[in-house]
Amino acid sequence: MTRWLVVIAAGLLTYAIRSSLIFAGGRVTMPVAARSALRFVTVAALAALIVPAVLYAGAPAHLDAGPGNERVPAALLAAVVARVTDNIWLTIVAGMGAFWLLRAFT
Repeated sequence: MTRWLVVIAAGLLTYAIRSSLIFAGGRVTMPVAARSALRFVTVAALAALIVPAVLYAGAPAHLDAGPGNERVPAALLAAVVARVTDNIWLTIVAGMGAFWLLRAFT
């Protein structure tokens, strides 16, 4: 029962925090430093999701960045394609294509 109460309380708190900004509307102005810092939230969140998936493998997670890990070169290629083309679909196709090709031939 305690776990359910914690989950419900966390959900309500999260909802309250997020909805407070929506209900405040245009009445609250955000400082310039905070607005410029928020530009990097998406990149930081994606990096937090992608980097562990690329570098760590196996049931007990261990660092696997050496030879035989086809995720590392595929991720590097995807990063280069993203930087050069700025096209999300081409980045996904290049990264996944490289991953599948490397996996098929190793």
